[in-house]
Amino acid sequence: MGICIGRSGHKGKRKQGLCPARPTLYLGGMNLPPPLTQWLATRGWSLHPHQVAMLYAAQNPATLLIAPTGGGKTLAGFMPTLAELGATPPPGLHTLYLSPLKALAADIRRNLSTPIEGAELAIRVEDRTGDTTQTQRRRQRADPPHILLTTPESLALLLSYPDAPRIFANLKRVIIDEIHALAESKRGDQLMLQIARLQTLAPGLRRVGLSATVENPPALAQFLAPEHCDILNADPGPAPDIAMLHTDDAPPWAGNGAHYAIPAILAQVANHKTTLIFHNTRAQAELFFHALWLQNEGNLPIAIHHGSLAREQRARVESAMVAGQLRAVVCTGSLDLGIDWGDVDLVIQVGAPKNVKRLVQRIGRANHRYNAPSKARLVPANRFEVIECVAALEAVQDRTLDGDPRGPGPLDVLCQHILATAAAGPFDADHLYAEIKTAGPYAHLQRPDFDACVEFTATGGYALRAYDKWQRLMLRDGKWTLRDPRTAAIIRQNLGTIIDTETLKVRLKNRLGGMPLGEVEEAFASTLTPGDTFLIGGQIVRFDGIKDLTVEVTRTPGRDPKVAVFNGTKFATSTLLADRVLRIFQQPNWSNLPTHTAHWLALQREKSNLPAPGRLLIETFPHDGREHLTLYGFAGRNAQQTLGLLITKRMEEEGLAPLGFVATDYATMVWGLDPVLNPITLLNPENLRDGFEVWLAGNAVMKRTFRNAAVIAGLIERQNQGRRKSGRQATFSSDILYDTLRRFDPDHLLLKITRTEALSGMVDFARVEDMLTRTQNNIDVNHLPHVSPLAFPMFLERGRIPVLGKGIDRLMADEAARLMAAAGVTDPSPPATTPARNP
Repeated sequence: MGICIGRSGHKGKRKQGLCPARPTLYLGGMNLPPPLTQWLATRGWSLHPHQVAMLYAAQNPATLLIAPTGGGKTLAGFMPTLAELGATPPPGLHTLYLSPLKALAADIRRNLSTPIEGAELAIRVEDRTGDTTQTQRRRQRADPPHILLTTPESLALLLSYPDAPRIFANLKRVIIDEIHALAESKRGDQLMLQIARLQTLAPGLRRVGLSATVENPPALAQFLAPEHCDILNADPGPAPDIAMLHTDDAPPWAGNGAHYAIPAILAQVANHKTTLIFHNTRAQAELFFHALWLQNEGNLPIAIHHGSLAREQRARVESAMVAGQLRAVVCTGSLDLGIDWGDVDLVIQVGAPKNVKRLVQRIGRANHRYNAPSKARLVPANRFEVIECVAALEAVQDRTLDGDPRGPGPLDVLCQHILATAAAGPFDADHLYAEIKTAGPYAHLQRPDFDACVEFTATGGYALRAYDKWQRLMLRDGKWTLRDPRTAAIIRQNLGTIIDTETLKVRLKNRLGGMPLGEVEEAFASTLTPGDTFLIGGQIVRFDGIKDLTVEVTRTPGRDPKVAVFNGTKFATSTLLADRVLRIFQQPNWSNLPTHTAHWLALQREKSNLPAPGRLLIETFPHDGREHLTLYGFAGRNAQQTLGLLITKRMEEEGLAPLGFVATDYATMVWGLDPVLNPITLLNPENLRDGFEVWLAGNAVMKRTFRNAAVIAGLIERQNQGRRKSGRQATFSSDILYDTLRRFDPDHLLLKITRTEALSGMVDFARVEDMLTRTQNNIDVNHLPHVSPLAFPMFLERGRIPVLGKGIDRLMADEAARLMAAAGVTDPSPPATTPARNP
């Protein structure tokens, strides 16, 4: 059921998300406590229509509210709670609020305290996150507050204790903020299992989901509550003020730094109160921040914020934003979600957004209030990104969002949930199965899959059942229970679906243990030698050494730094954006594009042709003594890279001597020694699938994916008795387990999970197959005498991957022959390679 709510016509107040008072505050059957009503009236505030609608929907078993950023949707979620609790609430936990960010829970607590304290309501609001002290946690279990603000990880821990039934016995409502963000990851799957558990402990529990960016409301509603969920659609508000940022210089042909636009960006910062400058990766943010400071002649106060920085540094930046002390913050996804940090009036997205929904979320950080248009400017990092930025702008204006359909709930998360349930006490398998099927992601879970998960958590599976370490559950009186009660503590220490990558802390070196700066990936740290410099937190630091798993550094300004490797998601362009780019290519002219980009596309149309929806364009051409093949699949970087691996493997089999390839979100370019006369034969789906299976089986991607699944499923411990394993320790043990299971138990549950994860993750083979299916029998092959205009930027891309095969052998043999000929020597041995053949 969907309900549309009209616009109030009032401009909202910051923080509370309220509008000026209307003549009456009577709300039908659900009234707010009189002290709160009076407090609102004295300030001239009233409720927005969707906040009133949430009061009318208070008794619905499940409600999804979709409201624009700044529209007070979080307060709307709490309105029924405030009405039900009243001025003198009874003891016990009434409402549980869940968010994807610890900082968001703390921000909501500050915002809620304003009306509660102002109206002098006796409602206790507390947060419980990883930063909450052990003393506070114990007190909260013994005497829960009326409203508890927490995260999925902290809730998992609470539910794993035997006293969970007492803690949640009187729970009436659960509010999930930014539910779209949780639904896109395993954290959301874990949370829905937890809510199914809460529904068992508190049968009358009502569910509320809050979001501003939903591409498929019915699907998200089913995720929240598969049986029935009402959908409330608030008025979306005015269209955002969004455009491409005008710059004096054209974007470069390749690269992702957008340094050419820094003068224009600094001018925008100078003309606004606070500007958020978003980047897609942490490394790009560091490089841009460094370059920005070098040109910041006006000494504007600018900071950097991303997830790999030390918590203390992030907190300082956040405090400075709230206090209005910063003019700009260079940031990543760490500021995507709904925290109201300060008076942000401009958002700049540097680099193509890759995803419309993410762009809309970021745009909403500016003018964070109801019925006020957000202002944003896009800065393409290179020539091709100009087209993607235009496609993204048009999608935002059309209010079109992207998103892939959700798959079934992952089984590694289910295994962890079964272990956590056992930690809380014995369980009946039939009852637990019925409970799990009430969770949206697991509504279609088959009983054999559930039984396989129970068997795995009990014994470790066929190949591992002989080891006591993995004998964790046993049947007693018809219920599954822990073999050793001490196992519960280990299970609790390893709860959560967020996988820590192999990172090392970075600290300034001094005798007392210097200030923490953040963390870098262990693999990057291992490449450093004393004296090397790198960027972190906008500072250039010198590597002094590694001590106690900590990278010790010294500040060293003025030197050219390396680029640190930070953990973080590398986004692939969404299918929706790729399709829009293809449609732009088909325009007769390009009046919506800058002149330089329109001229470039016109040259491509003249010299070859442009990729089209439903068709696959392949170009071959010689260049610099090598033969090149470029395939424009528009399948996203991961899929295009996988395609490069598979095509070069097929070329090796055909004797075509490939030497390497490079992939972008839109194309894969392969170069080698021999021309490919019939490239279509390289794209036979069955051959590619067979090659993929062979390549994937022993690939490092599989081992990495297996490690992540094994950690989540509880086969590998992240920590034991407070001692955390290093990344190398965990990787070493997971590699041994992976090889053992492949050899002795190839049908093991974790190997099945690993394969499913790998297909849709790093290698994204499903998108390769979808591309081949869409373009079957619709392939355009152009054999060109020289590089095409569209392929030109590919030569400037970084991340070229060499193919160490017969092509290298031939080059070495040819070089040896030239050297011997120059010396007047003849090689009597037969050639090392056979002549190449073409299909």
